[in-house]
Amino acid sequence: MQFVASGRARLATEVLGNGTAVVFLHANVCDRRMWRAQLDAIGATHKAVAYDRRGFGETRSEPEDFSALSDLMAVLEATADGKPAILVGCSLGGCIALDATIRHPSRVRALVLIAPNVAGAPDPTYTPDIARLMARSKQAEMSGDLDRLNAMKARLWLDGPLGGEGRVAGPARDLLLDMNGIALRSPPFGTDVDIQPFFDRLSDIAVPTLVLWGDLDFPYVQERCRHVAAVVPGAEGREMSGAAHLPSLERPAETTALISEFVARHAGADAGLMP
Repeated sequence: MQFVASGRARLATEVLGNGTAVVFLHANVCDRRMWRAQLDAIGATHKAVAYDRRGFGETRSEPEDFSALSDLMAVLEATADGKPAILVGCSLGGCIALDATIRHPSRVRALVLIAPNVAGAPDPTYTPDIARLMARSKQAEMSGDLDRLNAMKARLWLDGPLGGEGRVAGPARDLLLDMNGIALRSPPFGTDVDIQPFFDRLSDIAVPTLVLWGDLDFPYVQERCRHVAAVVPGAEGREMSGAAHLPSLERPAETTALISEFVARHAGADAGLMP
């Protein structure tokens, strides 16, 4: 563990292993612990890095306007040995990874995107059934009952709107509720003032890219993933059957295998011990 300074934040950062840096960026309902299985596997052959963003996990920060992209750059400066890194991002973490690749292309060797957000993408549309779920989520948010809201987030993002409620149980659900519970109760930490739309710049990406998504995720997320896979030159797209938005939690072995195989192909000569 180390704490990387960025502005008035100290970003809790976990580093395992040596070689090409593979940096994991978590979703907005999680923290770096969503990558536990992947960190342990990748860290055996490369340098695996995961950090908590502001408002999540063990990171501590004073309120200020900030840039999530600048925070990532600070982590890369501290951990990547001056070489381009492979970025693995889920949801909002995927958005930050994409932004980094477009605005700082020399810092990125390859990309793994799991159900990524894309700044500037069209607004989502919902079927009636999903619209009712979103209304329930809004009601939970308005109630001020953080436990109720946390349970609703698990319903939407872990079970998936196309999966049954409580579909993912046991340690994975407990971990999600713990991670998002910390985020929901986080004190104010400021506003990201450096968000720039890049939906129309995806074709500028010039690094190997793997896009993963689950067929139980929101339909608009699936459509967005297919778009990214189609527009990014040479990108690989993979739908995971029976998974939702957070496959690293509910399908850790399969997710780890997909990431490991991609990393092995694209880490480069300085990758350390290869499997």
